[in-house]
Amino acid sequence: MSASRTFVQISLDFTNLADALEMAHRAAQAGVDWLEAGTPLILAEGLKAVQELRREFPHPIVADLKTMDGGYLEAEMMAKAGATHVVVMGQAHPATIKAVVHAGRDYDVKVMGDDLACADKPAAARRMQDLGIDYIVHHVGYDERRDPDVIREHGGRAPTPLDELRAVVKAVSIPVQAVGGLTIAQTGELPRYGVHHLVLGAPLAVDADAFKAPAHDVEALLREIIGKLRGGS
Repeated sequence: MSASRTFVQISLDFTNLADALEMAHRAAQAGVDWLEAGTPLILAEGLKAVQELRREFPHPIVADLKTMDGGYLEAEMMAKAGATHVVVMGQAHPATIKAVVHAGRDYDVKVMGDDLACADKPAAARRMQDLGIDYIVHHVGYDERRDPDVIREHGGRAPTPLDELRAVVKAVSIPVQAVGGLTIAQTGELPRYGVHHLVLGAPLAVDADAFKAPAHDVEALLREIIGKLRGGS
């Protein structure tokens, strides 16, 4: 992945396929590079979600399985459905991460390692890289950033991926994504951290409470964000 261009991925965290496909078309028109079959969508629609995205779009498709076990089978199923990328958790046993990497090599899909809830995220990123992961997903989770106790621990604000992003990027030589409640202003800062692959989900592209399209014009917002990123990259 070239550091001279910022890639934008939309997380389709919807609970029905019709909404996801509608948003995917709007995102593609706005210039989004990658489409993600989010975890809620996969739970609701299964392999069909990935199959339909592949049928309608030429884009790379990420299957956000959040795999914790059964790594080879899960990656194999999504690869056969049309995914180009699958996600395994850094908290998974090393044997599971190796199994997903093995499937990735067998089926020509890239493997993304998610550091969600890892106590030492830079160390987790290094470990995943050593096990053969292709991308790091540096992730502050949905529940974590909304929990009142966590917010109090962070001085009255929600944690963001920017808190540890520099350390994670420094720890590895593979591309890093930053995921989890980023604001428009924060998205513009990512290239300065060495992150050239942005993931947009809740609340910018998905209603964070209802898991449906937000009230604002998502396509216009995506065009604005993409234009700023490309103009500054």
